Amino acid sequence: MSFRIGQGIDFHQLAEGRELWLGGVKIPHTKGAVGHSDADVLLHAICDAMLGALALGDIGKHFPDTDATYKGIDSKILLQRSYELVRARGYKLINIDSTLLLQAPKIKPYVEQMQRAIADIVNLTIDDVSIKATTTETLSFIGREEGVVATASVLLQKY
Repeated sequence: MSFRIGQGIDFHQLAEGRELWLGGVKIPHTKGAVGHSDADVLLHAICDAMLGALALGDIGKHFPDTDATYKGIDSKILLQRSYELVRARGYKLINIDSTLLLQAPKIKPYVEQMQRAIADIVNLTIDDVSIKATTTETLSFIGREEGVVATASVLLQKY
């Protein structure tokens, strides 16, 4: 059996008047992430982790922000297309471990909904999708609520 591990990280600025999408779920908040797509930092980190595990580059290579096709796109579509690239190379996803770094809002009430949204796209159970969150104790751009960061690690297995 062949296993591959990948890691991903993504950053997005936060701004008033934008929607906040995390893990495929719209989270009520006064600020949202700024980006070419819906700026779902968590799904972008997961895409990068899967693509990186197979040395396929990153999300920007496959879905460039210079391409109008992806303007405002739902990042769940990007996750689905990234997973299709993984499957096309004969791999399946075993699990995801992720962390969101943001000062606010608290995401605990939305974690299960995010797990379900992600699991449904990549053929996992919610028990295979870990989503954690932490603040920076008001330090840095995260603590000042100027941005949000997500990290993700994945394990792939050849089938």
